[in-house]
Amino acid sequence: MAQGIAAVWVPVEDMDRAVAFYRDTLGLSVTMQDTDWTEIDAGGLTVGLNARENTHGGSGGGAVISFSPEGSIEDEVQRIAARGGASIEGEISEYPWGRILPFKDSEGNDLQLYSPPA
Repeated sequence: MAQGIAAVWVPVEDMDRAVAFYRDTLGLSVTMQDTDWTEIDAGGLTVGLNARENTHGGSGGGAVISFSPEGSIEDEVQRIAARGGASIEGEISEYPWGRILPFKDSEGNDLQLYSPPA
């Protein structure tokens, strides 16, 4: 039986660009960095940036990483936009289970901001 998520691996083409995005744009901590593998601490979950696998630009479906903003989604979008590197992929969607805003990282991987219902 699975006990939880140990890590999420994200394929990247340009390690320096990807590290800069997760560190500088999203404000996450780099806990280990190498040329083909880097670990990012996303609030206790390790996001592994993996330059050893082919990227697919996020357009073929697959995993989506959801991040919880420190404040509102609107505030986080402004902060991310000011730092550059992210591609906002639509508007904030509202559902009974919460709000989401899709965006892409510097490598084309699908991400989103998520906040639970008020």
